[in-house]
Amino acid sequence: MDGANHAINEESYAEMRATVKLKNLEARLQQIGNLMVAYSGGVDSAFLAATAQRVLGTRMLAVLADAPSLARKDMAEARGFAEAQGIPLQVIATEELDKPEYVRNEPDRCFHCKAELFGVMQTLAHELGFTSIAYGMNADDGRDYRPGQRAAEERAVLAPLAEAGLTKAEVRMLAKSAGYPLWDRPASPCLASRIEYGRAVTREALEQVEKAEESLRQLGFRLLRVRHHGEVARVEIGRDELERALSMEMFDAIATAVRRAGFQYVAVDCSGFRSGSLNEILPASQLNGDARSQSER
Repeated sequence: MDGANHAINEESYAEMRATVKLKNLEARLQQIGNLMVAYSGGVDSAFLAATAQRVLGTRMLAVLADAPSLARKDMAEARGFAEAQGIPLQVIATEELDKPEYVRNEPDRCFHCKAELFGVMQTLAHELGFTSIAYGMNADDGRDYRPGQRAAEERAVLAPLAEAGLTKAEVRMLAKSAGYPLWDRPASPCLASRIEYGRAVTREALEQVEKAEESLRQLGFRLLRVRHHGEVARVEIGRDELERALSMEMFDAIATAVRRAGFQYVAVDCSGFRSGSLNEILPASQLNGDARSQSER
């Protein structure tokens, strides 16, 4: 019984701590006054947008980039959540595929993507009279290799969730408490994050990844990535679901589904899903250096 009580107390304490941070977030948003939110429909940006709408009302605007690297499923879900919550939304077009430094797909690709997004948003903000722009970085994100954060810092884009100290788990907890159906939605970075470094980001490659992943969802898998290695698709499946994939019948179904997307060969990764697995080839000095530079700014 003591163990059960201890678990309950820990859970209650976690909820209280998240609630305090939410109050800090609300106060910070009130201080900002008016805000344009970079919105992707993921749990972090969605929670930030919904909270900003509740605090600021018409003094906020969510901005969704209709980019080739955004899966159509994610686009539809992002629109649906904004509509359901009454969040003012504007969809914009970004042109990262016109930028050679993005298409080259080097490890800093995300920097060029976010630079394009925030540049377009700054122009729109000036036209509409918004003085601040924010994005959904949480307190955990600074520990990862995320070159896009440098683009945000260079353009003075705010990170209110991180400022309030809200972790990913706390954002999910508060989203669940608020009744947002996306509280447990798996993270879904842009489709370009599936393409191995050094391989050009093209519409065709993005469409291959999107089609292959949607086909695997139709087979019942929830947490997955299809990593694009040219003719080879490396399929990562969440470890909780991986056992279900390990039969000849399911191997055949996976191979058929992924080949239909245009891949010649299909490999199921025995290590299962790992967020950012393409970064595993990068030298530790680059990963650690980027993390240090983020924390020092």
